[in-house]
Amino acid sequence: MNTVNDTTNVEAVRAHQRAGVSFATQWAAELRILLVAVLLAAYFEFANHDFLFTNASLVNLSQFIAPVAIIAFGEIMLMIGGDIDLSAGMVFAFAPFMMVFAYDAGAPMWLAVIAGLIAAAIVGFVNGAVTVWLRLPSFVTTLGTLFLINGITLTISRGTPAPTPGSPTFAGFMGAWGYSEIIWTFVIAFAMHVLLRHTRWGLHTQAAGANALGASEAGIHVKRLRLGNFILAAVLAGFTGMLEAFRITSIDPQAGGNQIMFLAVAAAVIGGTPLTGGSGTIVGGLIGAAVLGILNDGFTLIGINAFTFNIILGAAILAAMVFNIHVGRIRRKAGR
Repeated sequence: MNTVNDTTNVEAVRAHQRAGVSFATQWAAELRILLVAVLLAAYFEFANHDFLFTNASLVNLSQFIAPVAIIAFGEIMLMIGGDIDLSAGMVFAFAPFMMVFAYDAGAPMWLAVIAGLIAAAIVGFVNGAVTVWLRLPSFVTTLGTLFLINGITLTISRGTPAPTPGSPTFAGFMGAWGYSEIIWTFVIAFAMHVLLRHTRWGLHTQAAGANALGASEAGIHVKRLRLGNFILAAVLAGFTGMLEAFRITSIDPQAGGNQIMFLAVAAAVIGGTPLTGGSGTIVGGLIGAAVLGILNDGFTLIGINAFTFNIILGAAILAAMVFNIHVGRIRRKAGR
């Protein structure tokens, strides 16, 4: 049995290497985007001295970065394997309502949170099961569940926001305190980084994304990995929705939506995760979310029209994709 596992791991590493991906190269990409983030922050601080070094600005910046980053972590795991979850923004609104229903039914607050996460996990399981076993493209599957979950949320809530339950202490722990969301973000980022870089699950996810057939022939359970990553992405989206609900003390059935999902995907792409799969980093996604947050807050403080943010965002995504594709081609040529 050990010999089989060793062979599987060796083959996974070889598949990973054939994709031209190395941890050193990924760190270099993270350093490049980190440099961009630092330069942007320096520019906006020079343009407006209230950008960084005031408590209100830092809280506002962290509260933009946190939800985008946490959802991006789940999208990164999927994108590495060649999948995507378009329904994440709707799960963001769906899970908090399931939490409220559990609480109103008499469950303690901690159990109500778990109930909301289980509801999100069920959505992720459905996404993964349809995609993996019925062999539909994840884009099509999650586009369908996007509308399905949105409709369910609006129906059960009757389109009316609900107050966030729980004590002030619990709410502060979950998101009401100014910096609690960003602390959750760093904790989750660390756990996801360890999962992706230092566990068999992460190694096999990258190997399957780089060469699904080769990974399957090496004994890696590719379908199980994809299913698990769909569940993980949905749980992270649902948990993010809960954090935001505690922060704003209200649960809105129209919260999240496509905007938060596309921002998360943009953070992943800007952070170095290609839509073609095979590589990506959690740290890169976190820095990508920081870049988006810096641009958003910076433009607001210096008085630039909000529409300009979308122009810059679109240009950044295109530039990142072009860069990732050409760097990948260069790596493959160098590896031959």
